[in-house]
Amino acid sequence: LELQAGRAITGLRKRLSLFANLRPVKLFPALLDASPLRPERLAGVDVMVVRELTGGLYFGEPRGIYAPADGPAHAVDTLAYSEPEIARVVRAAAEIARSRRGHLASVDKANVLYTSRLWRQVTERIIQEEYPDVQLRHVLVDACAMELIRHPAGFDVIVTENTFGDILTDEASMLAGSLGLLPSASLGTRQTEHGTFGLYEPIHGTAPDITGQGIANPVATILSAALLLRHSLGLEAEARSIEAAVEGALADGARTADIAAGGPALTTSGMGDAIIARLA
Repeated sequence: LELQAGRAITGLRKRLSLFANLRPVKLFPALLDASPLRPERLAGVDVMVVRELTGGLYFGEPRGIYAPADGPAHAVDTLAYSEPEIARVVRAAAEIARSRRGHLASVDKANVLYTSRLWRQVTERIIQEEYPDVQLRHVLVDACAMELIRHPAGFDVIVTENTFGDILTDEASMLAGSLGLLPSASLGTRQTEHGTFGLYEPIHGTAPDITGQGIANPVATILSAALLLRHSLGLEAEARSIEAAVEGALADGARTADIAAGGPALTTSGMGDAIIARLA
């Protein structure tokens, strides 16, 4: 089921040309004790991860498991990126960095991978020529994984390829306290009447092991709806209202099991009701 769901969502992103996946990682003050990190390491964490979404290992050809009758089986996955694929997601990330603190960390594995070397070359050229006001630094993916735990507040905007972004944002969810807290927006270049056409979803994907138990955290889904209002519908005030309602519910002690730290936990619908009750 998980494999089928994964293929469905990656195919949908590709078909709709949604190449830039925005994953904000921002801490709620009320949940500092929900993170496995010490509170002093979490001060000031506000990171936007921009993950390339329609290239890389998940889409490269050839790929598959090959089992010849006269020899051992082997498997192949192809990691491929073109200059236009890299350029468009770097531009998207640079625009976001320009609207924030002006710092962009480009994450790659240029000491090993040729695709990462091309990624680094294209990124440097675009920032130098088009975004000289954005401060760029290159970070190897393994160093980035370490730095996200050691000093996460040192990041502003991160841009990276598909697989790295998938893994790093799951790691970053532990800064916030749970995978059930992080929303995402998948965007391309197609415009709506009020913004950019997009696909909105929590970063966590499916969880068939807890189906029907009423224990899933709905916060990431609700915050994804806020991103939809902001990016596709041009309803900034309404988006902020939803985000404030979520923060208010958490500040008042509303918790699902994943962030309850052994204390009283609400059901999925109970958490939703707590947030709705605080909508301005």
